[in-house]
Amino acid sequence: MRIVFFGSPEYAVPSLQACLDLPDSVVVAVVTQPDRPRGRSGAAIATPVKALAIEAGVPMILQPERVRRDTADLLAALQPDIGVVAASGHILPSYLLALFPHRVLNVHASLLPRHRGASAVASAILAGDAESGATIMEVVREVDAGPVVAQVRIPVGPLETTGLLTEHIAEGGARLLTDVLPRWVAGAIISTPQDASLVTFAPKLAKEDGRIEWSHSAIAIDRAIRAFQPWPTAFTTYRGEPLTIHAAWPLAASLDVPPGTVVSGDGASLTSFLPGRTARALVACGEGALALLDIQRPGKRATPIEAFLNGDRAIIGSRLGE
Repeated sequence: MRIVFFGSPEYAVPSLQACLDLPDSVVVAVVTQPDRPRGRSGAAIATPVKALAIEAGVPMILQPERVRRDTADLLAALQPDIGVVAASGHILPSYLLALFPHRVLNVHASLLPRHRGASAVASAILAGDAESGATIMEVVREVDAGPVVAQVRIPVGPLETTGLLTEHIAEGGARLLTDVLPRWVAGAIISTPQDASLVTFAPKLAKEDGRIEWSHSAIAIDRAIRAFQPWPTAFTTYRGEPLTIHAAWPLAASLDVPPGTVVSGDGASLTSFLPGRTARALVACGEGALALLDIQRPGKRATPIEAFLNGDRAIIGSRLGE
């Protein structure tokens, strides 16, 4: 089996490794995003997929901003059997899709037709889904709309962030790919069209999406904090400056103060999921309260609430978001 792999971020690395490890198969080319400046130095950094492709000795690595005819011509000369996509960041034109006798399969980070789009993992957490997963589907011109080949389900735990859940889905999707690819090429699997009545969308996130609305319920705000880790991160304001909330825990307690007001906690244990963490500072929400756990001022490192209170107890009694 001659495979062309399309992928860029860390999420795609397990799927590329699965393709590299397949018996009687070879990854003849990798298509990934161009090297881009990162960090304070501004040095150009390769994508994680490119780094693995170099290490594995993949014979052709292409890095177009956009996939055009010249890219398609180079891939056509390799006589590929199948394409595999995992978050490549490219739009694949119809003339490229037509190159592959066994089509192009995509490892998407949701249980399609739920959460089509760029923020599928965050959207699952925001929605309070009990499970997410990976879907292997045929690539068609409409985004994430192709027939479903196979799925794997991954539970969403109460402490799951987008970063953690993405790792779990990436690993699960790679294992599924290992099982699916040989059987798909052999004609042993038939894909199933998506149910259009069940489609939901997961649009690309913006920095402002992380702003906390304290009028929302504590449960909804906790989901947002976890969904927006590691980006764009959930934030509010304290004394006129941004305050990032990295971790918190929702409580059913009703506080008789306006939403956003911080009150002192009773020091009780929060949950068995967070051994040793106690209620030290609670924020009133539209429904329930949020126990702050890890927060961060601008230019500072994230700090456990216990250490923050040792240096600034004035946050108790303040109103966040003003």
